[in-house]
Amino acid sequence: MSQIELIATAAFGLEAIVAREVKDLGYSDVQVENGRVVFYGDELAICRSNLWLRCADRVLIKMGEFEATDFDQLFDKTRALPWHEWLPKNAKFPVKGKSVKSKLHSVPACQSVVKKAIVEEMSKHYGIQHFEENGPLFTIEVTLYKDVATLTIDTSGAGLHKRGYRNLSAKAPLKETLAAAMIYISRWMPDYPLVDPMCGSGTIPIEAAMMAANIAPGLKRDFAAEKWPLISSGLWKKAREEAKDLIKWDDNFYRILGYDIDGEVLKLARYHAARAGVEEYTDFHRRPVAELKSSKKYGYIICNPPYGERLSNRHKVKKLYQEMGRVFAELGDGTWSFYILTSFRDFEKYFGTYANKKRKLYNGRIQVDYYQYYGLHPLFR
Repeated sequence: MSQIELIATAAFGLEAIVAREVKDLGYSDVQVENGRVVFYGDELAICRSNLWLRCADRVLIKMGEFEATDFDQLFDKTRALPWHEWLPKNAKFPVKGKSVKSKLHSVPACQSVVKKAIVEEMSKHYGIQHFEENGPLFTIEVTLYKDVATLTIDTSGAGLHKRGYRNLSAKAPLKETLAAAMIYISRWMPDYPLVDPMCGSGTIPIEAAMMAANIAPGLKRDFAAEKWPLISSGLWKKAREEAKDLIKWDDNFYRILGYDIDGEVLKLARYHAARAGVEEYTDFHRRPVAELKSSKKYGYIICNPPYGERLSNRHKVKKLYQEMGRVFAELGDGTWSFYILTSFRDFEKYFGTYANKKRKLYNGRIQVDYYQYYGLHPLFR
């Protein structure tokens, strides 16, 4: 098959990071758009991108994009696309939909029209009228934005934040994709200390350890496209073997530290680290923020503290942020850098100093700011 147009979807504010990841995989023809990164590759690119993209949400095949201001246009242009090239006779192909600022604003109606158009195209090719849909899953999405329809097939299945190491969950866990993005933005490297003083179930330390060891984030999970007949099991095996060969262990790296005041949630963190294969790179201890100390220099703190979303918790959160400001300032004679994610609007006021930079992101549906405080670094940094 010729080059396939692929889309790596991304949360708002992470598109540039996902684009850099795609380029690092060797795909140079990359276009950055709102909420997505478009690139081109072959069937092996589908395997590699699913295995390696740490900050993307999904990898989609772009089947077509066209203007659709009425249902006839949507039907005819959908039917004209080569669905049979991807969907086998027994494919299970549910249709999802979104519509924003478009004349075709009824999502259920758009889904129904697209489904009928695909069935008609496949009927023409396979010579049958009824499809059992008892085979591999091909989730199709029609997205309408300002009267432009984009039709895609999802290759990932479960979202890419589901790495496969977390089968137990703490309250309000940070998505793995966002945790990885926080680490990317910090430009932390494994030969510098890293501490998450409010680590919860360990997402940030575990993601950092996987990056340090160059462990592909999707290595322990399956993907929808693994069951597709067009992409051979040999390609998936090749991509997985490549990923295993690229894992690197270095005894000179600092252990990544996670602290929390909840002993039960730290048990989850240790369990997840073991499942991720990075227990040798991480240490988790019960410790309050007030007791955070380090004699090392040029370290990093990356954390996702409580936001105080509930009014009853705001006073506690203000005190926590004040304590963070005092304790963090004493680390390493001012050489440490701090990267803090929160939706609390007056964070800088209570932390005690303005950030060098802040970046708007989204933690689920919550708009947050990523506050970045740069420590004094060696000249080569």
